[in-house]
Amino acid sequence: MNLLFYISSFVAVAATILAITRFHPVHALLYLVVSFLAAAMIFLSLGTPFIAVLEVIVYAGAIIVLFIFVVMMLNLGKDTALQEKNWLRPKVWAGPCLLVLILLVEMIVLLLNAPDVTMHITVVDPRKVSLSLFGEYIIALELVGFLLMAGIVGAAHIGKQKKKILHRFLN
Repeated sequence: MNLLFYISSFVAVAATILAITRFHPVHALLYLVVSFLAAAMIFLSLGTPFIAVLEVIVYAGAIIVLFIFVVMMLNLGKDTALQEKNWLRPKVWAGPCLLVLILLVEMIVLLLNAPDVTMHITVVDPRKVSLSLFGEYIIALELVGFLLMAGIVGAAHIGKQKKKILHRFLN
């Protein structure tokens, strides 16, 4: 189990570094998805399957869809269509696919092998999670929502600054 934890941790750190250092936003999003999946594998190897599923649904699902929506909103013009054709080459997908393949093999090994060490697992049902999110952590949850909205509005504002028209009356 410790080996699977360390492999997942290595994949998470590598994918996060690659997500930060990529120039193209689509490449960065691909590595960010791999990083979220690796974090889910870390939780799964620690014996918390509910948190692992939440990680996949909330982060690798919903947040990435939000980021992809923002990237699609900012891609304007014919130059970006040609750039997207270059992004669809197999060499772009090779790195994220290799890291996800490592995580898939790790998950299969984790699910097929019975745990050798007895772990103390505390069952956390969705009701407890929702009560804590909308109870004592409601302010943090709302601040995260405001932060995401501010990021989207800021990205849309920056993306629209590339237009050559200064004002509708100054054509």
